[in-house]
Amino acid sequence: MRARRVSSARLGLYFITAFWLIVIVPLSAMAAPYAAYVMDARTGKVIHSQNSDTRLHPASLTKMMTLYIAFEAIKRGEISLDSKVTISKKAAAEPPSKLGLRAGQRIALRYLIRAAAVKSANDAATAIGEAIGGSEARFARRMNRTAKALGMNRTTFKNMHGLTEAGHLSTAHDMSIMGRHLLYDFPEYYNLFSRVTADAGVRKVSHTNRRFLNSYKGADGIKTGYTRAAGFNLTASAERGSERIIVTVFGGKSTTSRNAEVTKLMDLGFRRAPSRAPLRKPQKPVYADVETAPNVPSTNPGSVAGGAGKTIRLVGAVKKSKRPQLRPGTAAPVLVAAVQDPLVSNADITAALKEAVKTPAPTQVAPAPNVTLAAATGAVLRPALRPTTASKPAAKRKKRAVEQEIVTRVSTSGGRHWGVNVGRFPSRYAAEKVLLKTALAEMSTLDGSLRKVVRRPQGFDANFLGMTRETADLACRRLAARKVSCFMIGPPG
Repeated sequence: MRARRVSSARLGLYFITAFWLIVIVPLSAMAAPYAAYVMDARTGKVIHSQNSDTRLHPASLTKMMTLYIAFEAIKRGEISLDSKVTISKKAAAEPPSKLGLRAGQRIALRYLIRAAAVKSANDAATAIGEAIGGSEARFARRMNRTAKALGMNRTTFKNMHGLTEAGHLSTAHDMSIMGRHLLYDFPEYYNLFSRVTADAGVRKVSHTNRRFLNSYKGADGIKTGYTRAAGFNLTASAERGSERIIVTVFGGKSTTSRNAEVTKLMDLGFRRAPSRAPLRKPQKPVYADVETAPNVPSTNPGSVAGGAGKTIRLVGAVKKSKRPQLRPGTAAPVLVAAVQDPLVSNADITAALKEAVKTPAPTQVAPAPNVTLAAATGAVLRPALRPTTASKPAAKRKKRAVEQEIVTRVSTSGGRHWGVNVGRFPSRYAAEKVLLKTALAEMSTLDGSLRKVVRRPQGFDANFLGMTRETADLACRRLAARKVSCFMIGPPG
């Protein structure tokens, strides 16, 4: 009897050992490798590094590059936020996480960007890549070209969404570089990564990183990623006072443990980072063929089929206004307000546009001029000086009824029909105060513009008008970098 009990005990021990060797050991061996990188975003200097140059599966951190190229393409005029993208069968068939798009469906690019950034939707990311590059392969080549220009030297992309594929690899160090470039190269879009929810056109989506955004003070992005091969990945950024830290973690075991690890590393970064450090923004990518938009079908009749793509001529912003400027005699054009968020559709503010048309421009009353208007230029000349007693006989001096003429001040000429809005305020005084403060802080780009307060039913809009499109765009980008709310106001049509 005793021998049988011993035999049963041994059999049980053998079973436990076999289970450990067959099940537990392989599962632990399958765990994704861990890597971490902590960076001072202001200077790009490393604060902490562990296994950060090992090539691992980035998962949906890949979408940071997809979105970076999308923002770049919009800036270069290859595509616009309002461009309608037709969803392909390939995009519609991508596995979750996804927005649920159907093959043949048409949707604005702005909604695809929101879905890819907030929901981490694979179908949206694929649609973005196909719309810009024409195919996954061509877009991947552009991703690798951009990665090389950014200094991501150990990264190779095979697709635009990050699903596991042989050779699709990156590092914690490279993904931290990617996150830093998103922050500083496209500040006008960066707020997208801190939204807990967003309207993706077909439905409202929630941020995959909302737990960390809600729990960590100062967190404002950037991107999560998960596959079985990659584990739970996250590139996060947080700002406290004048300090900003970027942390990347690969190979987390769960969302909770990954967030805890990022929190620990983020705290480490804020402890070790100097309270004051010079802001050295990363250099924007410089391509050998900077005037060529890669992977875009050529529109030039003389181009060679299969070439690099159509030529994009980059026009630099005007840094200083030319003076003097002519004053048109015609009434000021009706300025159509653009939206504060570049990802918000103009259809959402139709009522505000109608109200803007009804709102008259500020006017000043001036006596009728004694000289004829210059018909050729349409410019309004100043009234001539009254003749003196010596130059005009007293008998001919008569009092004339001076007719009042309304002269509208116009600051636009030569295409200077653009402007920027820096907010809506409860009183005219508050709006004028902000305009003056902003003008003093950003004199280089706002010099020569007209400060104008427009009354709306909801408050008083603070606008700078009489700018070129390039100057308005530059001003908005510079103001956004100063944490000043800003959006462009463009002409109708």
